[in-house]
Amino acid sequence: MADAAPRLHALVEQLLGAPLPVRVRAWDGSQAGPPDAPTLVVRNRRGLRRFLFKPGELGLARAWVAGDLEIEGDLYAALDLVSGLVWERGEDARTLAQAVRDPEVRAAVRGLLKLAGPPLPPAPPREEVRRHGHLHTRRTDRRAISHHYDVGNDFYELVLGPSMVYSCAYWESADGTLELAQRDKLELVCRKLDLAPGRRLLDVGCGWGSLAIHAAREHGADVVGITLSQEQAAYARKRVAEAGLTDKIEIRVQDYRDVTDEPYDAIASIGMAEHVGSAKYLEYAQVLFALLKPGGRLLNHQIARRPHHDESAYDLDSFIDAYVFPDGELAPVGTTVSHLERAGFEVRDVESIREHYALTLRRWVARLEADWRRAVQLAGPGRARVWRLYMAASALAFEHNRIGVNQVLAVRTPESGDSTMPLRSRTWN
Repeated sequence: MADAAPRLHALVEQLLGAPLPVRVRAWDGSQAGPPDAPTLVVRNRRGLRRFLFKPGELGLARAWVAGDLEIEGDLYAALDLVSGLVWERGEDARTLAQAVRDPEVRAAVRGLLKLAGPPLPPAPPREEVRRHGHLHTRRTDRRAISHHYDVGNDFYELVLGPSMVYSCAYWESADGTLELAQRDKLELVCRKLDLAPGRRLLDVGCGWGSLAIHAAREHGADVVGITLSQEQAAYARKRVAEAGLTDKIEIRVQDYRDVTDEPYDAIASIGMAEHVGSAKYLEYAQVLFALLKPGGRLLNHQIARRPHHDESAYDLDSFIDAYVFPDGELAPVGTTVSHLERAGFEVRDVESIREHYALTLRRWVARLEADWRRAVQLAGPGRARVWRLYMAASALAFEHNRIGVNQVLAVRTPESGDSTMPLRSRTWN
């Protein structure tokens, strides 16, 4: 008798203590739930066992990456509907101890265990990171960067498009093109840094070389780009050579802590600080400060989370940490500004571009979905599913103001007090 979906739907509602707003289709073909809602497809009992063994975000992520769960219908709508049940319950959610004592919850768990069957849960998908050693040593940072960026340049070309810029674009309008928006972002960074012929730029976390090429070709800057990704460096060097800019740009595989050829006129840190870690961020800011000449500028482009009432209880996002950005950490923008000031910088401008990242992520998801079969061929089905979920969920997080992204312009102001900034700032607009 095909009744797995009605039983599953009812038991999950009993477990959550709230209505389940999505439709469910189970492995036996049965369905239950709101008829017009997106459908959560539970392909097999294994997916249910994954969730029961690791309740919450990580268990769902494991089932999704392994292909045991699928969503039919609008992915964004489905994530929006379930986020309040899984990701946003926060302080209103019942504690584990309360849940264990609740007879209804215990009965729901027993029912789900019976429905899931007796075998033990399978091992996590191979795309999940295994922890080794301390956070943010040179070795662990290289491993984390390799996990995220050495997926394959062809895969990133498919997702990012010809610009090969893997950070928030800068949109004039929502119906603009991704390429133009990324070009405008690169130009915005260069203008904020006041680049000009002969000035030295250090691009920390240079990616595939897009900013370095733009800064050298359009502003005449001499650029050193550093990355920990061998694949990125090889790709960037090839692009630099094809652009005829080998005399203006040097791409290195190098840790920021090992740069010694100061001083620089300007430093760009675009999407890099998220990898540094909260315990290392002040040190990072101090290193960048020391690399700048007096009057030099830093442009720090960084994703920020909202502050928590109890910062000591803050935990990393389990899905992001296990599958996307190992060891990555987000900080409130105020914390970032404070660290920069403690390192000696004078912060001159903070610009929030949160909505711009939501638009960017939706374009990346659209590109991925439009060429899904090739994406799977390039990166494997599990990795392609990781990126689809990560980017779609992140777009919603930016849209709902759960996270933001900011460009912080800071100056190593000399003792004379002359910051070199114009009297009317934002001349780059």
